[in-house]
Amino acid sequence: MQVTETLSDGLKRQLSIVIPASELNKKLDAKLDEMKTKVQIKGFRPGKVPVSHLKRLAGRQEMAQIIDSSISDAIREVVAERKERPALNPDIALVEGIDGEKLVAGEVDLAFTATYELLPVFEVADFSAIEIERPVLPVDEAEVEEQLSRIAEGSRSFDEKAEGSAVESGDRATIDFVGTIDDVAFEGGTAEDVPLVIGSGQFIPGFEEQLIGAKVGDDVTVSVDFPADYQAANLAGKPAKFACKVKKIEVPGELVLDDEFAKKVGIESLDKLKEAIRSQIEGRNAGMIRSKVKRQLLDKLDALYQFDLPEKLVEGEFEQIWKQTTEELEKAGKTFADEDTTEEKAREDYRKIAVRRVRLGLVLSNVGEANAVQVTEQEVSQAIVAKAREFPGQERQVFDFYRSNQMALASLQAPIYEEKVVDFILSQAKVTDKPITKEELLADVAD
Repeated sequence: MQVTETLSDGLKRQLSIVIPASELNKKLDAKLDEMKTKVQIKGFRPGKVPVSHLKRLAGRQEMAQIIDSSISDAIREVVAERKERPALNPDIALVEGIDGEKLVAGEVDLAFTATYELLPVFEVADFSAIEIERPVLPVDEAEVEEQLSRIAEGSRSFDEKAEGSAVESGDRATIDFVGTIDDVAFEGGTAEDVPLVIGSGQFIPGFEEQLIGAKVGDDVTVSVDFPADYQAANLAGKPAKFACKVKKIEVPGELVLDDEFAKKVGIESLDKLKEAIRSQIEGRNAGMIRSKVKRQLLDKLDALYQFDLPEKLVEGEFEQIWKQTTEELEKAGKTFADEDTTEEKAREDYRKIAVRRVRLGLVLSNVGEANAVQVTEQEVSQAIVAKAREFPGQERQVFDFYRSNQMALASLQAPIYEEKVVDFILSQAKVTDKPITKEELLADVAD
């Protein structure tokens, strides 16, 4: 095998590789010699098929496979000898002018080029110089009580109101309605027997208040404007009318927050219910705090590391981001103008995000490798169990899917690995606690 480097520019490499026809033919002869003891061909006893006859029958097909495997083996061998780490599989191209028929016939040498980019080489920094502020937010008992009240409201009973009574704030009215814009009914604007607690804010602003004073059997026309940021772009900002029929009016029943109430929602006591709510709030806060800490760390790493990136990795990441972005815009019926930007500016911004993601991905991978960070079988199994819980009744299919699909399994391992590397870096960094309010935390997460 003859190898010549024809390009060395930054991370880009191109090799010209020639494998003699004699070597390919030698492999073919060995393969055919092995096959003759196994194949059964009419007119020949087992193991007595002449190699020359077998070559006429299967030589071209076997040579095509030998060429493919020889290319793969050659790339693997050459890259190992050069102690290189390609970012992606090399692009392979046969040298121009090679006669494909003669190549498969074993009459000419296999000559091809392999073009690829290397993973950048860089030193792992001293993370002890990184300073991180970790938000600290104790659970506010007022938030526990507020959450408890929401649960209570959701399970409140309602009793039918006395005949002839009118709708008041807090009542539950059961209605039919037909929504129109410019006297034309729109999709999703018609429903029957809809229970609506007046004042709950469940419907479009201004809708519920216009039902106050109505009685059972009344027809009420509700006029509202859809919010400018309404999720259905075809309705956003438009005035609409809803022809409503009031079918039932109910008054809220008395609500007592005690152990009996807790049992109704599946918890043994009111104290245990409050503990569960408190734990839920702690978990939610911990997730937001983790996101904030991780964002700080990634920002620090992004500023700490600057090195050339493989263009194909960046382009692949950008294409993935761009595809997701454009699909979401299309689904929402929006354009870049609706997002106060242009396609050109959006491409520029998302390319910067792609560059950041690739750089940070390489940094985290390098740190994890240098410090022997591993994802355990138990951690992977826990991730599969968590995923299976998202599909009740299909748990077995989920398990089988991940256990038989290496790419899908890798998609579960990757975030676990990343979080473990982040934890390792944080263990080396200087992390100080900083008290923060819930409003500040929510604002940071939104930003």
